[in-house]
Amino acid sequence: MLSKKQARTFFLGGTMLTFLIFIALTIYSFSGEQDQANTLQLNEPIVRGKQLWEKNNCMGCHTILGEGAYYAPELTKVIDRRGKGYIKAVLMSPVSWAPNGRKMVAYGFTDAEAEDLIAFFDWIDDIDLNGFDRVVSPLAKDK
Repeated sequence: MLSKKQARTFFLGGTMLTFLIFIALTIYSFSGEQDQANTLQLNEPIVRGKQLWEKNNCMGCHTILGEGAYYAPELTKVIDRRGKGYIKAVLMSPVSWAPNGRKMVAYGFTDAEAEDLIAFFDWIDDIDLNGFDRVVSPLAKDK
């Protein structure tokens, strides 16, 4: 059994060791080699696509990287799953689109807007997901 002084020393030593490990891992996580968000590849079309995503409240129905609503399919790896041509056709469609009984608003994006959104989706697709090939919303699966 430890004395009161030994127990205090053991506790403080363990706390300090754990704290130092935490700080070291935090510094390692924020180092340049660990950047998985491919921020260096950001360009104007990607930024405009993100702005369109926000302006049209796409996250009100869709999710990206697991964030958003679960009404419509997850769009994290949508370029890999569907291809750019399919996505562009959906984005530029002049009529509402209702796959699997879930209605997508007909935004009727211009060619340039559709290309910007595709650039944004393509940039999202290139984010390193640490081995998770596909993030799927539990309620709305892409078929």
